[in-house]
Amino acid sequence: MKRHVRHELKEEKPTIWVGKEGLTPQVQAEVEKQLQKTKMVKIRILPSALKEETAKTIATKAAEQTGASLVEVRGHVFILYRRRKKQPP
Repeated sequence: MKRHVRHELKEEKPTIWVGKEGLTPQVQAEVEKQLQKTKMVKIRILPSALKEETAKTIATKAAEQTGASLVEVRGHVFILYRRRKKQPP
């Protein structure tokens, strides 16, 4: 599955940027919204956010907070994947 997600998002540009404040509630809400809509999201971490934490720790935190799987961390970009939650009838 990870290979499929990487292939799908290979040519895509990141849709969310993590700024110097790190993972704010607004960023988490946007990640949640995009995961619900498209199941996968590509996120770029700006260099100003990497002063206190590494890209791997930021990506791991984002995955834990959203309940998603961390597919890949490559440089300042990471990919999250989560199956859609079923809507109650």
